[in-house]
Amino acid sequence: MTSTAQSTALITGAGRGLGLALARSLIADGWRVVVDARRAGHLAADLPGALVVAGDVTDPGHRDDLAAALRAFGRLDVLVNNASDLGPSPLPRLADVPLAAARRVLETNVLAPLALVQRFLPLLRASGGIIVNVSSDAAVEPYVGWGAYGSSKAALDQLSAVLAAEEPGLAVYAVDPGDMRTEMHQAAFPGEDISDRQEPEAVVPALLRLITTRPPSGRVRAADFAGSAA
Repeated sequence: MTSTAQSTALITGAGRGLGLALARSLIADGWRVVVDARRAGHLAADLPGALVVAGDVTDPGHRDDLAAALRAFGRLDVLVNNASDLGPSPLPRLADVPLAAARRVLETNVLAPLALVQRFLPLLRASGGIIVNVSSDAAVEPYVGWGAYGSSKAALDQLSAVLAAEEPGLAVYAVDPGDMRTEMHQAAFPGEDISDRQEPEAVVPALLRLITTRPPSGRVRAADFAGSAA
């Protein structure tokens, strides 16, 4: 994918995993990229050319910092809400999940993306932009132990669907990337071998095709989209 020099993306949770892999690809394609992460000390070296803003998406002050960073560019073409909170590890049943932990999951996975959408809608409307909300199969499948996380992603899916109906000038996707070999996935399966899962880099081509071809808004499984778009 080739973009104009003016195209700008904001990717949250880009310290590792899918966010980091996507940021690398967009930078290589000539995009201006703003990234955030709670652990960001390594990103200046890992993402040369990116504008790195360290912080937590649930913090209003950090969202102010992201807005200030984007003001320097004057536009936003793609918002990727990738930052997520899994909750406690090992994953507890709903009967045992601490309410404070569930609240944190909802704050990170639902309310922070909504806050960022609200904050950046003017820029996205101006560019006719794209919103990619990173979801999960746990949003639609009832896996034991995944109640807090899955419920948050189900809420994010519905948020995406309503936003698409309310903002027809934008493209809004809830993307299930599939299982990946990431730190968060390992935390979901502590002590287990997850080496059979795909690397996050394997999912990036599907996301790039999604951004490039801009199909109708909706829920997308990266594996299906990659196959149909190849």
